[in-house]
Amino acid sequence: MLIIALVFDILLLYKNKLGTQANRILPEKLSNGDPNDIEITITNRYQFKSNITIIDELPVQFQHRSFHITSTLKPSQERKFTYTVRPTQRGEYHFGNLNIFTSSPIGLISRKQQFSTEAMVPNYPSFLQLKKYEFVAFTNRLKLYGLKKIRKIGNTLEFEQIKEYVSGDDIRNINWKATAKRNHLMVNQYQDEKSQPIYSVIDTGRVMKMPFNELSLLDCAINATLVISNIAIKKQDKAGMFTFSRKVENTVVAQRRKSQMNLVLETLYNITTDFAESDFARLYIDIKRSITHRSLLLLYTNFETLDALHRQLPYLQAIAKTHLLVVIFFENTELKSLLDIPASTTQQIFEKTIAEKFVYEKKMIVNELSKHGIHSILTAPENLTINTINKYLEIKARGLL
Repeated sequence: MLIIALVFDILLLYKNKLGTQANRILPEKLSNGDPNDIEITITNRYQFKSNITIIDELPVQFQHRSFHITSTLKPSQERKFTYTVRPTQRGEYHFGNLNIFTSSPIGLISRKQQFSTEAMVPNYPSFLQLKKYEFVAFTNRLKLYGLKKIRKIGNTLEFEQIKEYVSGDDIRNINWKATAKRNHLMVNQYQDEKSQPIYSVIDTGRVMKMPFNELSLLDCAINATLVISNIAIKKQDKAGMFTFSRKVENTVVAQRRKSQMNLVLETLYNITTDFAESDFARLYIDIKRSITHRSLLLLYTNFETLDALHRQLPYLQAIAKTHLLVVIFFENTELKSLLDIPASTTQQIFEKTIAEKFVYEKKMIVNELSKHGIHSILTAPENLTINTINKYLEIKARGLL
């Protein structure tokens, strides 16, 4: 009886040549550091209820060797399955074949069908964040993400309109003639300056190799650069970028043309580095030679100690004399989490003391930069993008550039 059931099960599965049909639908490109949806469509061509197991050959970067999906399909049913992948390295991701194992209600054997769905998908810097923060920056939802509105301190000479006075407006802009006509205070409103150069300067040296949530600090800076460049262009400014380590590379001159974002995206995608020692002296020389107009420079780097800052401080001061420099560096979140663990042994007390010293030194770096008139952002890697946007909007609102 077992042999008869086995033969009958084989006939059920192999008599139908089509069996189970499958197809994988991939996006044109993956977004680095974000969940990306992959869709698989399965069609049951059998006239009986089938049990299926889907084994997709994922790219080697994911190191996922036990991926599978199990389900049951009714006769002639078509069903879509969606799973997510989170890439953490820029580059090419090669998907292999799609393997489907089908069994009948008897369940003695499974029929394997392999579908040739090999494909390569490039993994670009996080364009999903780009869309998300573009929406946030131009709506009234800023407070939900930690952004705050800052009233403008200065103004330009380009007149925009006359409006009613509200608390906080500059009293020096009161229009007395309009006030006399309307019988209440009216003020002149001026337009913000536009088309100012905004450069993202990315340190590709060894200090940016530190990992966070499977992403290096370099990739966090790359994702933030893409977002801030897009917002700067939407704010009518010119966006550009370049990287530096031993020398300045990957230069995109600040422009406000339609193709600028594609150029920035492709440049960020192709950034490669050996994480060598960064040369800030070479950075200063190249900035002085190539950027002639006063610009906002968002410098993504990292300093762990005051000594590391003091070695580069003369070059940062020299850059800040001709440009508005914002130094963006990172909190060590592992050390901060260590401080939250109660210490019960001498070893743990020693470790917490050392951790507190390094955390305090980060705050001292902020004070040191501020003392020399250099703006700075000390941020956790996960808050890098939103804090950079906030600083940019603050600078624009205060008319510092």
